Amino acid sequence: MLDFPRWKTIAIWIVLLLGVVLAIPSLLPASQTAKLPSALNHRVNLGLDLAGGSHLMLEADLADVRKKRFEMIEKTIRQSMRGERGSEDDIAIGSLSRTDTGVTFMVSDPSKVDAARERLFSQTNGAGLTGQRDFDIEVRDGTRIVMTQTNAGVTRFVEDSMKAARDIIEKRINALGTREPTIILEGKDRIVVQVPGLQDPKALKDLIGKTARLEFRMVNEEPGVNPAAPPIDSEFVPYLDQAKDGPGILLRRQVLISGDQLTKAQGGFDGQSGAPVVNIGFDGPGTNTFANITQRNIGKRFAMVLDGKVLSAPTIQSAILGGQAQISGSFTTDSANALAIALKSGALPIKLAVVEERTVGPDLGKDSIRKGVIAGGLGTLAVLLFMVIVYGRFGIYANIALVLNIFMIIGIMALLNATLTLPGIAGFVLTIGAAVDANVLINERIREELKRGRKVIQAIDMGYKEASRAIFDANITNVIAAALMFAFGTGPIKGFAVVLTIGILTSVFTAVVVTRWFVSRWLQKSRPTTINI
Repeated sequence: MLDFPRWKTIAIWIVLLLGVVLAIPSLLPASQTAKLPSALNHRVNLGLDLAGGSHLMLEADLADVRKKRFEMIEKTIRQSMRGERGSEDDIAIGSLSRTDTGVTFMVSDPSKVDAARERLFSQTNGAGLTGQRDFDIEVRDGTRIVMTQTNAGVTRFVEDSMKAARDIIEKRINALGTREPTIILEGKDRIVVQVPGLQDPKALKDLIGKTARLEFRMVNEEPGVNPAAPPIDSEFVPYLDQAKDGPGILLRRQVLISGDQLTKAQGGFDGQSGAPVVNIGFDGPGTNTFANITQRNIGKRFAMVLDGKVLSAPTIQSAILGGQAQISGSFTTDSANALAIALKSGALPIKLAVVEERTVGPDLGKDSIRKGVIAGGLGTLAVLLFMVIVYGRFGIYANIALVLNIFMIIGIMALLNATLTLPGIAGFVLTIGAAVDANVLINERIREELKRGRKVIQAIDMGYKEASRAIFDANITNVIAAALMFAFGTGPIKGFAVVLTIGILTSVFTAVVVTRWFVSRWLQKSRPTTINI
């Protein structure tokens, strides 16, 4: 067990050197790290409690959820009634309107009511373990169908929307270049966002709060229509810049093209006016739809609606066939780029409002780091002195392994872009204290073997062999506990689990493999007949 082939020695050297090299950037000032090659430019990220930053809590707007669901079901009704085999299979409907709890419409031909109901039933989904569906369908007065939203349906829709919103928010924040944000669901209708290093949350709030729901809709230009009492198929939508464009405009409810058909969104400048704009591009179906709409509606106005407000409503001058368009408005360069990020990441499926906002200053984090370094330094010094006093040469080997272990923990965390939080510092200090436990077990076992009369090499070999079993068993249980904390914990708990897991793995390697290698090299050179341990 004390024999180390050449390949093992080389492998140990490579692992140790790699750990030290990866750890060095995190120990240097950021200005110095920036000068290093990109392959070595890995640093341990500091969490919100250490680097400071912004904390936001977002809550879903349940009224918007209901509205969004009604819009979706209206679209589903119209599509379902068109049939599957051509116009002769269409089911004519009328008087489609919303109620407080659902949507209602008339079927023109009473003989087709059952067929209409069956088509709609196939479009509803299960919303829970009880077998309840997201919408109840009821026929009233022989020709009127009422679709009522169930509580289970609302709950299921909110849960799915919140998960999608969390993913979209993460894309948007990462597009800003901010590393390692913490984005977690809290309860059924809230999302917590923590961004280390960002002291001004205004840009973050603006970017997250933008639902980026882009719609292209036709302007209702029928003469004699009263915007105060619009027809069922239209609604009055306000302008984004009311001081410039007026209070609003009457638009058709039907969304012809939506933002989910975008493949490109990029900030730029208008070729003629030089004003900031957002250049967008559509996918294949979106390109065809855009071309057909512009071909059929030359001379009519086509509105671009963002988050329920009209950006602009230009007149279609000619057909647009290339699937490229330009969004203009009262943009600055920053707002145009922010909109491009929001559109590219996708529209938020649900409207979110900021209900809690906190800014953590960096001073608190610096104080925590300083105290953590002091605690870690004192703990390390105490351990180093204890090991040298009690175990002599073997204690020195354990101390060298402990220092290498610290470098390896930092290096692995930097390589994984892991985030160090205040609980992570606690895990780090705990790892330092527990790192020499394995060497204590090994050294005590060697003592026992020497007392039994074994020779030096046999005692050392048996000490490592027998103690390694207990070491591995004990650390496997610790890894399992850390894995459970990471799987079920949030934020700081996960940070503690990450540091603890990395520390366990590296400490086993350095305490067992590296110290055994040191001892093996010493035995080969010195050939001692007695040892003091």
